Amino acid sequence: MNPLWTQIILQTTLKDKKKNLDDKNRYSNYKLAKGMREFKIVVLRLLQDFVLITLGIFSAAFGFKGFLLTNHFIDGGATGISLLISALTSIPLYILLIGVNIPFVILGYNIIGKAFAIKTMLAISGLALVVATVTFPDITKDNLLVAVFGGFFLGAGIGLSVRGGAVIDGTEVLAIFLSRKFGTTIGDIIIIINVIIFSAAAYFLSVEIALYSMITYLSASKTLDFIIEGIEEYTGVTIISAHSQRVKQMIIDTLGRGVTVYNGKSGFGNEGEKKDIEIVYTVLTRLEVNRLNTELEKIDRSAFVVMSSIRDTKGGMIKKRPLKH
Repeated sequence: MNPLWTQIILQTTLKDKKKNLDDKNRYSNYKLAKGMREFKIVVLRLLQDFVLITLGIFSAAFGFKGFLLTNHFIDGGATGISLLISALTSIPLYILLIGVNIPFVILGYNIIGKAFAIKTMLAISGLALVVATVTFPDITKDNLLVAVFGGFFLGAGIGLSVRGGAVIDGTEVLAIFLSRKFGTTIGDIIIIINVIIFSAAAYFLSVEIALYSMITYLSASKTLDFIIEGIEEYTGVTIISAHSQRVKQMIIDTLGRGVTVYNGKSGFGNEGEKKDIEIVYTVLTRLEVNRLNTELEKIDRSAFVVMSSIRDTKGGMIKKRPLKH
């Protein structure tokens, strides 16, 4: 292996800060090869994050300058605060984007971590730079189109940045902090923050602008959810049946999905634990749930089935195409 690459791997992946190249003899070729593989994974992930955050920055900037700014519409969260102050004062938006989000970045450093804070600060600075220097055309003057598509591009930008491990709107960081402090849900905190922002918009701007801004927020929120959660919606299915072997084989052969089998004990009422059972767990797309129910009906009509929504999955067989028969 090239000595330069060996030194890089020693000092990054293997966390060996000594400068002497002879120290590499303390590591086997397997260890160095494994370190090289991990180093490549880290570099590719950083490159992927960079691309996603860059796309997010330009999408959000297009939403700002192509739609929202000319009509003085705002969004929720820290972005909405920046837009509201920009509409009421002569302070440029790019300065406000940094100034308003700095407290959230500091908060993110304390409750999430250093890497998140650095990536978020770079993402917000990049957004401010693009807003300040890049010219975008005014797409439309129609208020409804401005609200819907301005929110769409802004939400897409925020979602892509989150996919890249950063945020360009620090409201959720504040929501996480306050939810831990007061024992409420993150959703409740975000709703309260946005009620305050839109109430201020109605007072300082107009009720009409506040109402259109709520449409912007809804459009941005739905787009953000779509970008983060993905196109498909997944369902986790837990099945308890006396015919667990047949159920497992049906999921593998008929549906073409993987399964996980847990060992458990059945029990009911005062009878307590009765006997050992196998618990079958699988993850399907929501379009396959109906077929699963049909096949289960054929095997065991009394099977106990629990279904729960899943935001996204990684690995396994869920991404693969079902087997055809």
